Formats: sequence, structure tokens, C-alpha cells
Amino acid sequence: MPDLFLFYFAGLQYTERYWSLPHDERQQLADNFSAELQAGLPHHALYQVFPARSETNLFLWSSFLATTPNQPAGIFETIARLLIAHRPYLRPTNIKWGFTRPSDYSKAKSSQEINPLSSDHKKYLIVYPFTKTADWYRFGRDARQGMMNEHIWIGHQYPQISQLLFYSTDLQDQEFLVAYETDELPSFSNLVSELRTSDARSYILSDTPIYTAVHHPTQDTLNLFL
Repeated sequence: MPDLFLFYFAGLQYTERYWSLPHDERQQLADNFSAELQAGLPHHALYQVFPARSETNLFLWSSFLATTPNQPAGIFETIARLLIAHRPYLRPTNIKWGFTRPSDYSKAKSSQEINPLSSDHKKYLIVYPFTKTADWYRFGRDARQGMMNEHIWIGHQYPQISQLLFYSTDLQDQEFLVAYETDELPSFSNLVSELRTSDARSYILSDTPIYTAVHHPTQDTLNLFL
């Protein structure tokens, strides 16, 4: 991926004020929000989270090219204006973001890498932040590469699962974000169970919260919450 991308994730929860509105007003708000997302965030997907989590209804994923120093500020302004306009009815529960960069451990582009500009999505999205321990960074390059080779090999045993890694070290509370797309949740759980047996797993300090979300077209996602 030669270009630098900024990825923005927002968990969103409808407020009591929204649920107190008549159905036709909720429909109008949904229609307006859908149109604004399409116009303001050309590369976005809006996912259903509830009832997989209790505190979040929706999960917004937006992708942006960010090749100049001023672009992140402009991106944040665009998102802020869009979400603030709906703040009486839709509040953020969690916000995560990060950048892409070439992998430190795999130079070849993987066929399992999610295309950030594609409008095609698998049925399920799983996203979580993670941070490595200080001991991980005390290893030499070769030792870390060896452990990551095992990690990468396990991932290749599940070609039906796509993933993308984002870097957010010292920009947010976590060092990394990872997103997976799959059409089979049990297969994803099996993948992660295997990854947890790898040597690299011993050097993960934290990897929560985990968001599991279901993909629908934007309007269909919003229409679930009328």
C-alpha cells in the first residue's frame, strides 16, 4: 500500500432523546444521516453492533488518504462537523484511529490485506486495539522477526479471513489497531485461538475492547434502529 491512509473508527449509541421521537421523525433522521455519510465520507462503512455489545449500536469505519501534513486536521474537522450535527440523537461510545505503513515484518503485499478503498465488505468486521510489552522491544530484530514469522504463518492458514493493521503509537492509548473481515465468525475465533498459542502472544500487554460488527448497506444499518 504505497499511499498513507488514516482510518477512523467510531462506536455510536442512540440517545434516549432519539428513542422518544415518533417513528417518522426517526426515519427522517436516518435518511438524513445516510445522505450526509455518503456525501461527506466517500469511503465509509456503517456496521450494526447491537446486540453483540450493549453500549454501542453502530460502528462507523472511514478511510482517508492522508499524504500531506494538514490532511489529518481536515479529516477530523469533517468528521466532527458530521457527528456533532447528530449529537442530540447519536453519541460516540468509543473512538479509535490510526495510520497505515509498510509492515516491519512482511515486505510482500498479502492477498489477505483489506483494500481500504473497496466498497465490498465481508459480513463481519472485528476490530480491536492492542499494545505490546516493553520486553518485546528489547528483543533484537531477528528474534522479533522469528516470532512474527510464526504469527504470519498461522494467519495464512485462514485465507478466507482478511485483515489490516493500523499504527497509532503515542497518538492514542494503544500502539496498534487491527481489523479483520470474515464471513465466518467461528473460523475467526479459531484463528485467534491459534494465534494465542504463538510465542509472540506472550508479549501482548492488552487487546481490548473488541468490537464485532455486522455489515449492511448504510441505509439498511440505520433502518434497523427505527
